[in-house]
Amino acid sequence: MDQEAGTTTDWLRHLSGIDRQVGSVTAQHPARRLDDMHPVLESRTALARALAANQPGSTTPHTVVVLPSYSVGDSLLAHYAARLPGLEHRQLHALLMLPRVPSCEVVFVTCLSPLPQVIEYYLSLVPPGQRADMAGRIHVLEIPDPGPRSVSHKLLDRPDLLDRLRQMVAGRIGYVDPWNVTEAEAEVADRIGLPLYGTAPDLWPLGFKSAGRRIMRAAGVPLPPGREDVRSVDDVVAAATEIARTSPAAPGVVVKTDNSGAGDGNRLIPLQRSADTMELRSAVASLEPWYLDDVAHGAVVEELLTGDDVRSPSVQVEITPEGRVTVLSTHEQVLAGPTGQVYVGCDFPARLDYTTRLARYGAAVGRELARRGALGRLGIDFVTVRDRTGRWDVYGLEINLRKGGTTHPYSALRNLVPGRYDRRTGRWIAADGTPRCYRATDNLVDPAWTGRDPDDVIGVIRSAGLGFDHGSGTGVVLHMFCGLEVDGRLGLTAIGTSPEHAADLYQATAAALSVPVGDSGLTVA
Repeated sequence: MDQEAGTTTDWLRHLSGIDRQVGSVTAQHPARRLDDMHPVLESRTALARALAANQPGSTTPHTVVVLPSYSVGDSLLAHYAARLPGLEHRQLHALLMLPRVPSCEVVFVTCLSPLPQVIEYYLSLVPPGQRADMAGRIHVLEIPDPGPRSVSHKLLDRPDLLDRLRQMVAGRIGYVDPWNVTEAEAEVADRIGLPLYGTAPDLWPLGFKSAGRRIMRAAGVPLPPGREDVRSVDDVVAAATEIARTSPAAPGVVVKTDNSGAGDGNRLIPLQRSADTMELRSAVASLEPWYLDDVAHGAVVEELLTGDDVRSPSVQVEITPEGRVTVLSTHEQVLAGPTGQVYVGCDFPARLDYTTRLARYGAAVGRELARRGALGRLGIDFVTVRDRTGRWDVYGLEINLRKGGTTHPYSALRNLVPGRYDRRTGRWIAADGTPRCYRATDNLVDPAWTGRDPDDVIGVIRSAGLGFDHGSGTGVVLHMFCGLEVDGRLGLTAIGTSPEHAADLYQATAAALSVPVGDSGLTVA
């Protein structure tokens, strides 16, 4: 994990707060008896010590196991089957912390080892004098299994590779840095003897859509009109009818299944002004059978908000083992797909009009989650609506207790351009006091690119003068090279000194590569 400023002393000073944090979790979850919480306390103490070691300039030897485990629903895994290696490789950006944390070694676990030229590319992003040392601290563990399962499940099926991983981390403090956490990730961490930097599996329902509305309401975040805990066609119809009654201008509602992501669990139901209840019921009942089965496990129904300008920003938050909440960034999410519900990229930061409100709301939600025992990186999605007077309203939508599509671009920025996040402006302030912004995507795609050599792409960007430059702290950082082999897909983060500069770099990259910018499939956000 690319932890930002703060010293080992700062981290150890907060260890005493872990006892209070565990007590708070016990109070929130009476089923967790105090005796059961002792392993939680021990794990959080070990994690806090490992994170204390994982600071810029640290001299304490430690290991970070990067586990890009997409433990998601079967429908998403089926959709991603061929693209799972590319999604895993988004977390290769974690390698960029190595020059800043000279005592760290990274073990990257994946179902497909990155090509040697891809590792060479990441080494080229750091100053020449640091590359040899950085290369010596990179280790890749491949689980050669192309199936549509998370890398954690694949690893658990290979005791020989689990033993190898255990040997690689033996005798050193460290932690496991997952993409998301289920029982599989928790078991991997337990089997190799390292703490897991993520919310415990039994708290995963805190990220469900219904729970998210309740938590955001408790945090004082405005919500779209709607209802949580719907479980049937009758419930959906009743909620939609109530929304139509209280918001006569609403064009429709969005149904979201509780345990879903990337827009896969979202369905739009139009509210025809002349429609009666029977027509509405027919529209809901005609949804896919598997989807209605998912609704039976819980869902929310919300008003589809409209206005002169509607945007989809998000906030990235971190909760440390002692319960400290830090707002890391705000983003404008770029959504596409048939219903405009699919994440395809982001701009950092969110608009100045509301970025401070987003940060304030994000911190409040983070505190509510920390009180309930959540841990690690998480994202909170919002919708903002501008009316004819120019005023922006901000509404909370959902909580993602995991990393997302905004995590790896932010990792590239904070490691390549050390500095700090300014909550007042929402921008990143580099060490020399100048601001940085970026535009990022995982969906720069052209079918004609399928099979294109990564060296060719890298060469084009360098020849055009668009590659990341250490002197200026600006330029384009590429990722997800193995997507070229699957469907001609590539990811990039364009870092500039202003939103306009970042957008120019992004468009210049697309033009140099002669590829249309758009979406041809879901991306896990």
